Amino acid sequence: MSHPRGLASTIGTAARAARVRANLTQEDVAERVGLATEVYGRLERGGMLPSVPTLKKLCEVLHIPSDILLGLTPAQENFWTQTQETPAQPVEEPAEIRRLLRNLRKLEPAELRLLSIMAAGLLRLRPLRHGRSPHDAP
Repeated sequence: MSHPRGLASTIGTAARAARVRANLTQEDVAERVGLATEVYGRLERGGMLPSVPTLKKLCEVLHIPSDILLGLTPAQENFWTQTQETPAQPVEEPAEIRRLLRNLRKLEPAELRLLSIMAAGLLRLRPLRHGRSPHDAP
């Protein structure tokens, strides 16, 4: 049986590789798994072992089999290729959009209304920034 520190490092390395291949940030994975971003970062660095429920969620969120995450089966290149070519996985939003959505969820209703008004104003200004009148056809 491997040393717990070695296992933590193995899990962290595999989780990071899967996260990068899925084009997710540490904050994205932490939110989906239910961990603080700092805790997830420690996990990726091999500084801690996840609980069994967290390990299960990691496998689901990162679309990685538990035997690869635990280092029981080496991550073969064909696994990553097959995973990336699987059309069943939804297309991810860009990281900036996901970050914005996380912040929006923390706002009060009145703050959301104000932000919506500001966004609409920015969209109305867009034609002016591109040298066109707001009345010109796009």
